Amino acid sequence: MAVLDPSLFEPDRERRPEALAGRKSLAFWSDVWRRYRQNIPAMASLVLLIVFAALAIMAPLLATKRWDQVDLFATYQRPSLEHWFGTDALGRDIWLSVWFGARVSLAVGLTAALAQMAIGVLIGCFSGLRGGRVDMFIMRFVDIMIAIPFLIWVSLFMLVLQPGMSSIIVAFALTQWTDIARLTRGEVLRLKETEFVIASTSLGASHWRLITRHFFPNILPVIIVAVTFQVTNAIFGEAFLSYIGVGIQPPLTSWGQLVSMGISEMRDNPYMLVFPSLAITLTMLALQLIGDGLRDATDPKLRR
Repeated sequence: MAVLDPSLFEPDRERRPEALAGRKSLAFWSDVWRRYRQNIPAMASLVLLIVFAALAIMAPLLATKRWDQVDLFATYQRPSLEHWFGTDALGRDIWLSVWFGARVSLAVGLTAALAQMAIGVLIGCFSGLRGGRVDMFIMRFVDIMIAIPFLIWVSLFMLVLQPGMSSIIVAFALTQWTDIARLTRGEVLRLKETEFVIASTSLGASHWRLITRHFFPNILPVIIVAVTFQVTNAIFGEAFLSYIGVGIQPPLTSWGQLVSMGISEMRDNPYMLVFPSLAITLTMLALQLIGDGLRDATDPKLRR
């Protein structure tokens, strides 16, 4: 009887997947980062957002005075080397006010978006898994919530709750999860028909295990892209609520509150409106470009 050579059963080192593909194999998130870095507008937006976050953290800490310190001998000063963004009617430094307000606006945007993601993913997964009348009832409820403008929902919540940072986060979390829920439901309905989910269900996997082990990891790239756009909506919504007077209340400040004060002084002191508005505009533009970059980087159809 012939004896087979053991070397026949060893893997061919010259025919590994990366050798056949002509490049080194990468994990999913490594490949996403590689493709994201090739998107110059998205990378520039990420750098800009990091700079804004660093200034929001460090600028008030390194300042020699508080952002709300009143100086009646330095009212309505134009931008200069001493006051980079000028001063307001009470002599407060607008440079410090902008970056202290960035803390509030960015914190509200990020926290509200993450809360919306948690609620939307859970409801979307539950609706897609149960199907039938439960799915129909949840989707009709979602349609009703979407039909009413979100600023009306949030304004109604703010009238019931005490105006403040935590109330804005709760209002956005409880009213703006609908888009993520619909997106998640669609992905769950697609994944329910895949072989690995059918096999897990046949083996007796619970709904919670299906959500945590199969659905959530597979829909996470899509959800991350959606969350970046939700951050933009939350920042804009907070600015609007602060502008109409039901948002952030003193002693805190935010970009929306600074814009509200700047509009009243727009004719004589336009710089009071320009700098907070520019901060909001650049942040929202950066988040939109980051979301577009993540969408392209996580799309397997665009992989090169």
